[in-house]
Amino acid sequence: MTIHKLLPFFLLFVFNSFLFSQNGGSSFEESSPSMVGFIEERLNLLDSHIQQYIDNKTMPGGVFLVARRGKIVYFKSAGKQSIYGERAYQKDDIFRLASMTKAVTTVSILQLFEQGKLGLDDPLFYYIPAFAKSVVLEEFNEADSSFTSTPTKQPITIRHLLTHTSGITYGVFNPGKIMAIYEKLGSNGFGLFHKEMSTEEMVNQIAKVPLVFQPGEKFMYGLNMEILGRVVEIVSGKPLNQYFQDHIFDPLGMHDTWFNLPKEKHNRLVPLYTYDEERQLTMAEKDGPMNPSYPTFNDNNHYAGGGGLSGSTLDYAIFIQTLLNGGIYKGKRILSRKSIEVMTADQLIPLNKKGTGYSKIPGLTFGLGFSVITEEGQSVSHKSPGTFEWGGLFNTKFFIDPAEELIFVGMTQILPFTRPDFWDRMYAIIYGAIED
Repeated sequence: MTIHKLLPFFLLFVFNSFLFSQNGGSSFEESSPSMVGFIEERLNLLDSHIQQYIDNKTMPGGVFLVARRGKIVYFKSAGKQSIYGERAYQKDDIFRLASMTKAVTTVSILQLFEQGKLGLDDPLFYYIPAFAKSVVLEEFNEADSSFTSTPTKQPITIRHLLTHTSGITYGVFNPGKIMAIYEKLGSNGFGLFHKEMSTEEMVNQIAKVPLVFQPGEKFMYGLNMEILGRVVEIVSGKPLNQYFQDHIFDPLGMHDTWFNLPKEKHNRLVPLYTYDEERQLTMAEKDGPMNPSYPTFNDNNHYAGGGGLSGSTLDYAIFIQTLLNGGIYKGKRILSRKSIEVMTADQLIPLNKKGTGYSKIPGLTFGLGFSVITEEGQSVSHKSPGTFEWGGLFNTKFFIDPAEELIFVGMTQILPFTRPDFWDRMYAIIYGAIED
């Protein structure tokens, strides 16, 4: 065939590629792995890998999804939801997302940022006056949990919260003086739900706690996204659940992601697992300390922007595919490409050099709301430089690899999870199956 006869086909290909990029993909459907550069037999090794951990009773099962170039190539459930084997996991099951909520809150803040409604380096007290007089912990008295403090050298900013460098931490994960102070001031245990306090009341309570260090001094994971969720409410004039619905969930068609599950979806919420004293897998007590049924509580205006959402695997995959697409999905734009570039840039370069950043491992760092892999991280992971990711308390995971046009969502529900190698081996299988 001559060149002039091939030209119309070439132009049609270019035009279709343009439409795909503009619309964020015309579809997000299941496809043959070979169509997007996977060796199917190798990718299907995920089946036996997952089953191995179910058989040795490390985990009950879950739902797992891999997509490349806008096509789903692996989307399967495995295992039984009950230790009695009564019900298998289903692909549309709903899981507690916990800290995977943070990515949604981050996107919300950046939406307001690119609309000019807030600045990333604005002092937090512009929006929440209770933080105008934040102090830093100095000395602690173990006898009565009393403490002394010193004023901050600079105010907490929105960027500090997005990068977990504010000096605000989790009391519950820090036994000793920090937990004691949080407990003393009634600020312990926030991050998932609260039966009495609204979002506003929770954040004002957090403001009473002294910072662990001066803002901007180091990275320490904490209740930062809970506070940013309240900032979203103040700036937008909407409760956080409504903001998420109007600006993220409805535009993307995420109909199974909620702070408080509608009653008709309660039967799709999977149980939470843990281990008993003999280290045997068992269901967590329904009314125990972890309160695994919290998404089914009545709505009391408490929306934890750092951990309160529950949702399905496909919903979350749509959300992160949108970020991979540069902020657009099926013609609906929720964020600009440039905002995503800021979000995924290394925000901790000076702290990493001082050894007070996200990780001691070169190349593993933090952007705005996500951990990020840089060029130096190539030696410790199959994931490409530029990959951004996070996970949730109840053993859920996701990553976005722009270089490979690849996303992953893994949903299980177990706390604590004793075999993190499960995820490492899973990632090795996924990347080992890439052919092109």
